[in-house]
Amino acid sequence: MIPLLIYALVSLSVAETNLDILYPKLEHSRTIYVIENGPKLNVTAEQGKVVTRRGGNVTLPCKIQRDQQLPLSNKMRIKWTKLTSDYLREVDVFVAMGYHKRSYGSFHGRVHLQGSSLMDASLVMTDITLDDYGRYKCEVIDGLEDDTVVVSLDLEGVVFPYFPRLGRYNLNFYDAEQACRDQDAVVASFDQLHDAWRGGMDWCNAGWLSDGSVQYPITTPREPCGGKNTVPGIRNYGLRDKDKSHYDVFCFTSFHKGDFYYLIHPSKLTYDEAVRACQKDGAQIAKVGQMFAAWKLNKYDRCDAGWLADASVRYPINHPRRRCSPTEAAVRFNGFPDKKHKLYGVYCYKENI
Repeated sequence: MIPLLIYALVSLSVAETNLDILYPKLEHSRTIYVIENGPKLNVTAEQGKVVTRRGGNVTLPCKIQRDQQLPLSNKMRIKWTKLTSDYLREVDVFVAMGYHKRSYGSFHGRVHLQGSSLMDASLVMTDITLDDYGRYKCEVIDGLEDDTVVVSLDLEGVVFPYFPRLGRYNLNFYDAEQACRDQDAVVASFDQLHDAWRGGMDWCNAGWLSDGSVQYPITTPREPCGGKNTVPGIRNYGLRDKDKSHYDVFCFTSFHKGDFYYLIHPSKLTYDEAVRACQKDGAQIAKVGQMFAAWKLNKYDRCDAGWLADASVRYPINHPRRRCSPTEAAVRFNGFPDKKHKLYGVYCYKENI
């Protein structure tokens, strides 16, 4: 058998050599066909996006479809990660392999597998925070087989523009992050700003977004805001230096569990008196994000200007009327008055325990 095989190989080599001599310009190649049976492991999600609110619970779907011919293994690995805005880094959320399970960072104690069956890798998240918004990847590894699926977690909420007492265009990116945090919010994403623009948001001052870009939404084109003859849309300054560039910021907040209210008081208050009045009522002076959430999500309406925690004076109007935002529903802004002026009431916020 072996001499016969050697003879066949030599004959094939000679034949190829003769072809090259007889037909020097002839190009020839070999095609190799590989037949595969397809992937033996598939990971799917019946919903690509799940919507919830701050403080709620949610399940991110991830179902495993496994070829029955694969040998059973107790070492199937399920890993959930959160994708960052630049997709260059992933944040560990949860890992499970057999009886071994682990959650990470801010997700510790708040996540677990739904586990309705051996083929269910869905992740249950509890007590949702503003930082949980984003895209999550479910990865399943079973021996040499693996697959992934991505699910978006969206939050019901409201986007609002913000600048501090220092004035407009005074925030670098890191200052902007802190400014939103101070007002019970986070820096908005582009998708959140885009949704707000589709809902009618029009704002002519550029602000930071969570990906480090600077943009602003325009529904009514005009000269100072990109030009009168331009189309409505989101104006984009692109990515900016996070340390050296200074702009306003677009913040995002969601539902809160506490009570937001205007404090009935016999007299107008200075800022310091307003802070003490809320404390005396068992509350804290309200933050800007809490007012926007109450206005947008709970339809709070009050035509009384009042102090807020950042020493600004605002009031929320859902039903436009004479002397109370007659043209539109909005959170009206009276600026940052002298803190010693005894001209305003106060809005308080009391956390539900």
